[in-house]
Amino acid sequence: MRNLKSLDLNLLKTFDALLDERSVTRAAERLSLTQPAVSSMLTRLRESFDDPLFVRSRYGIVPTERALALAKPMKRVMAEIDALLQPEVFVPADCKMTFTLAATDYALSVIIVPFFSLLQKLAPGIHLSVQRAEDTTIQGRLERGEIDLALLTPETTPPDLHIRHLYDERYVCTLRKGHPALDKDRISLDTFCQYDHALVSLSGENFAGMTDTALQVLGKKRNVVLSVNSFLVLPPVLQTTDLIAVVPERLVRNAAGLEVMPPPLDIPGFTKVAAWHERSHLSAAHQWLRQQLADVCREQ
Repeated sequence: MRNLKSLDLNLLKTFDALLDERSVTRAAERLSLTQPAVSSMLTRLRESFDDPLFVRSRYGIVPTERALALAKPMKRVMAEIDALLQPEVFVPADCKMTFTLAATDYALSVIIVPFFSLLQKLAPGIHLSVQRAEDTTIQGRLERGEIDLALLTPETTPPDLHIRHLYDERYVCTLRKGHPALDKDRISLDTFCQYDHALVSLSGENFAGMTDTALQVLGKKRNVVLSVNSFLVLPPVLQTTDLIAVVPERLVRNAAGLEVMPPPLDIPGFTKVAAWHERSHLSAAHQWLRQQLADVCREQ
């Protein structure tokens, strides 16, 4: 960096916006500035770092290797500056903000309801916006501040994000009360395989999952006749048919009209984590919200 004095806060904000938007026009709109003003700031940034930083492409601008190397420390600097501008004392009852969270429909069902109920009691001025978690877009949305927190698994969490363990989930066998396959509140492996099954796949098109992989190891197979792309559909289907399903325990723990029991074979569970970007890591409000979420998950 040749000229530190030339790097004021507005230049840092401009660099951050250009990194996110990859377009001078969109960066100008985000910063409420004119396009010539942003172009002028980019010229000053290039002089300070002795590098083009962004070059034109068919669809906008592309960061140079130097700009990409600066991206992570720049995000950290911006997060620290944001933290400096926050009030020293965070009072939940007085907070007025919108907190945006990305989650699957499973997480919506088992986490969001108790989490929002808690916020209503402790911080009624906080608005909660819940969006669908799409694995391929999570990191970019967190970097741009479009979402504040994502509920994911360790395997689907993009790199360079902060994460916090929420809970470990296990799978259970679920079927309606009075189901003919039940034998003293249990089900044998052979009976499990004899009945038709339902499962959840993200596309709603797959008719095999981890349960089928585990069965294959044992030389067994089941007949999956229903594939849906939402966990929320399963409970009413199971309540009114003789289908069997293997689902996350928290989803059906308190479901009426259903029997819940360990499956007659070992099926690996999964871990749920909260993930967030460096830009919100030091925010007192976000730290408090993440703690409330962790507390809710621990109590469920």
